[in-house]
Formats: sequence, C-alpha cells, structure tokens
Amino acid sequence: MSGQPSAAAIARPPGYYVRQRLLQNRPAMAGLGFIVLCTLIAVLGYWVLPDNSPNANNSLVQLQKEPPGFQATILRLPLPEAARSSAADNPLTTWLHGRAPRYQEVPISSYRFVGDSLFTEPYRNHSALADQPRRYALTTLAGRAGSAAELRQAVEQAQLIKRTYWLGTDKAGRDELSRLLLGTRISLGIGLVAVLISLVLGMTIGAVAGYVGGWLDSLLLGLMTVVWSIPGIMLVIAISLALDSKGVWTSFVAVGLTMWVDVARVVRGQMLSLREKTFVEAGRVLGLPQSRLIARHLLPNMTGPLIVIATSNFAAAILLEAGLSFLGLGVQPPAPSWGLMVNEGFQLLGTEAGLWLTLLPGLAISLLVLSFNLLGNGLRDAYDPKTPLNS
Repeated sequence: MSGQPSAAAIARPPGYYVRQRLLQNRPAMAGLGFIVLCTLIAVLGYWVLPDNSPNANNSLVQLQKEPPGFQATILRLPLPEAARSSAADNPLTTWLHGRAPRYQEVPISSYRFVGDSLFTEPYRNHSALADQPRRYALTTLAGRAGSAAELRQAVEQAQLIKRTYWLGTDKAGRDELSRLLLGTRISLGIGLVAVLISLVLGMTIGAVAGYVGGWLDSLLLGLMTVVWSIPGIMLVIAISLALDSKGVWTSFVAVGLTMWVDVARVVRGQMLSLREKTFVEAGRVLGLPQSRLIARHLLPNMTGPLIVIATSNFAAAILLEAGLSFLGLGVQPPAPSWGLMVNEGFQLLGTEAGLWLTLLPGLAISLLVLSFNLLGNGLRDAYDPKTPLNS
C-alpha cells in the first residue's frame, strides 16, 4: 500500500474551501485587515484618542486651521473644585462618552518665570485671535505651597505641555486626528445597524414572498418595486421627518430602513428556486410547519449570497450617511461624522486649510468603502465553487 491518503481521507467540508479561496485573495484580505483596524479603533474609542473629550470637541480657537504636524505649547489652568469632581475618571464612562476636561487650556507662544510668578505670551496665529500677556501665581497653578524652585518644577511638569497635532486642527481648533478616529464609530455603527435592520426586514419579507407565492408574492413584490424606485436620500428625509428627529440613532434607523429591498429581492429569488427541492418536499411530507422550513432549512442555504450583499450594504450605508451628514440631514454637530467633516472642509476650499480638511475625511470614507467592496468581491469569489483553488 502506498503512503498517500485516499480521497475520502482528505475530504473537507465546503466551508474549508471557502476560507482557503478567501485567504488566497490578497485584495480581499487587505480590505478585511483595514476593516479590522477600523473596528478596533471604534471599539477602543475614547481610550485611544489624543483628545478624549466628549465628541473630541476640545476647541482651542487660537489654534484653528493649523497644518498637519503643528506643535503647540499649552498652559493648563486648574478648574474649580466642582468641575474637577465631575470629571472623575471612570473607564466605562470614558469609553462611552469621553472624559470631561479637567483643565482650562490656554495656548501660549512663550513663558518665563519671575520670582513666584509665571508670565506668558499668548499664541497668535493667522486668525489674530489672542489674549493679552498674562501673569499667574505659581501657588495657584501648582495648587500647593512650596519654594519657588519646587513650584516651577511642578508647573513645568504638570501645567505646561507640548502637544503635537499630527493631522492639524479644524476651523474650531479641534484635533483633526481625534475626530477622524472617533468618526469610525459612527461610520461602522451606522453600517452595522443598517445591515442588521436590512437583513431582518429583507429576509422576512423576501422569504414570505418567495415561499408562499401567489397574491402575497405579487403584493410584496409591488412594495419592493415602489420602495426601490424612491431615492434612498428621500426615504431617509421622510423617515427623519416622521420621527421628528435628526440625531445619531435616527440616522442609524433611517438608513437601515432604506436598504432592505436588496436583501428581500435576493432572498425571494433564492426561495423560488429552493422551495421545489427534494429536501423541502420531504419536510412538507413530515409535517414540518412552514416557519420551521423557512428558518431552519431554507434560509441557511442562502448564507453565501446574504454575506456578500451584507458587505455591499455596509459600504452603501457608510456612503449614504456621509452624504446625509454633508447635506446637514444626518448626524448633527458636534459629533465627528466624516461627511460633516468633509462639509466643514468644503466651506474652506480656496484657503490653505481647506485642502487637507476636505481630503482627510474624504480619504477615510473612500478607504473604508473600498475595503468593504474588496471584501465583498472576495466573498463572492470564495463562495463560487468554480473559482480555482491554488494548491
């Protein structure tokens, strides 16, 4: 007998070959890697942001529209006791909502110590917004008494900091990098909610239409056709008006309610071809209820097409949310939506800052949508048994 294993011994389930085809698709894996990176940033949220204030909205108007790589010297002034106590560290609260500022921050261009006082020169940029030179008592800044040398050291270590804005600042003086990173939460969140809503509605309506058939199929198909003919942005506006709100969660739900038709049409078509199969006839003969036949035996056979269309809907939801926010109909300020950030940069086009303030969020949208499209193409090829599998 030869030492080679028989064909039966190396037979593997179909899922193995799907995974192998996907792993061999480099563009799809690159897209998946970028999606995983964005998901990790979105999950960690405020914990990894340079500016972890709520909505990354720490605005220093003196530093508005500064270029990428800009570095500033910041003087931290103690807040009143009541404000400090309300900003107590709580990891869960910080993860959900950010951390309230613990200091009043003042950008300065230079400083010097004279005796028991700190003298500062205000920062002046192209906006010419600046305070007058100021004097601060070292005991007030340090919050304790001590020798002049001790107080100077304490102030330099805790109250005077150097901060680098790696991607510059926007027109309100906020850290562009922090707002871009936090924007992944909104984009991925709205994509996830939209996909879940579209899957639940689409699978339910499509399965009923395709399995039951008859007048009910005609009625539901007519509903799909009507919804399909209405532009998605008009549906979102109508839903927002009906809910009388333009908040974050309203945008999530509204986008999801516009994307179920794609899923319903795919499920209906698959159901029409599967309902006459032998295993379905066997289930009917055994007396299985229709709901169990659909949920346990028919829908699982559509996993491949549903996963592919879910990735496509994810990308479409991100684009739709960005477009709505750009028009002012989606997520509202000061939430860091990428579409809203593109709009803010677009208003500054023609100025030095307008280029990167428009380009950076636009590039983030393009990369994330491209990643989902690449992953969707890879999944489509992976579920196609005709796609060759490299040895």
